[in-house]
Amino acid sequence: MDPHLVKPGAAGPAPADPAPRTPRCGAPAHRPSDRPSDSPLQTPSALALAPSEPCLPRCNQLIERLPPADRQRLLAVCDWVPLPLSDVLCAPDQASEHAYFPASGVISMALLADAHPGLEVGMVGCEGMLGLPLALGVQGEPLRATVQGAGAAWRLPAAALRREMAGGSALRSLLSRYVFVRMAELATGAACQRFHLIGPRLARRLLMSQDRAGAQRFHVTQEFLANMLGVRRVGVTTAAAALQRSGVIAYHRGDLTVLDRPGLEAAACSCYARDRQSYARLMG
Repeated sequence: MDPHLVKPGAAGPAPADPAPRTPRCGAPAHRPSDRPSDSPLQTPSALALAPSEPCLPRCNQLIERLPPADRQRLLAVCDWVPLPLSDVLCAPDQASEHAYFPASGVISMALLADAHPGLEVGMVGCEGMLGLPLALGVQGEPLRATVQGAGAAWRLPAAALRREMAGGSALRSLLSRYVFVRMAELATGAACQRFHLIGPRLARRLLMSQDRAGAQRFHVTQEFLANMLGVRRVGVTTAAAALQRSGVIAYHRGDLTVLDRPGLEAAACSCYARDRQSYARLMG
């Protein structure tokens, strides 16, 4: 990032993530003090929380919404696995073997077009699930899913998911609503990219990252943001510099700190609030 984006005296990098611990669903996987402050783009979602209140890392919110008996039956056939940074969990036209219910970390969903870098069309954190095509009876995935923030997840084999989706299970009803949420987010994202300026879009993307990180500080590079937003790096540089001058964020060697959460929300486009409201309304 350009030097004028660097805030003098900002803290240096924090220690690396410890090994993920298996959470008990319904209870925090980590206390706030346990979270390393610069884990790259980590994620649970604050979509169901009040504005200006990023959520804390918890067991996956979809699993938490299941009745106790369904939850325990599902967890009995899941594996608790780490999500290492930069791991590709699925790619276009490849058979998907597992669904993932993240408890922490962030998974970036990108559309690949010709020789261009992937364009991000969605994010998955502890608010959701990776592997919706499996829930719909489709084996392949149209997007590339890459871990952009290290974390951990409950991994469910495809065959076990199909068994759970049979009949009128609570998981089937829950994922049907979640599919609708994702459809709404995709439509909002398309309109956002067409009609909104880089600055508000950048603010929205940073809010989404902070929601899933559950922390004020996370690691993100200018090049990554430019690729994910589908813009030139100079556009991200200009927009980030404006946010820093206004005192909303601080940036130092890839570590971004949100200094003023309400100010960042005010700078974001309306798409951010719309997505949160949609999730809260449909998921309960």
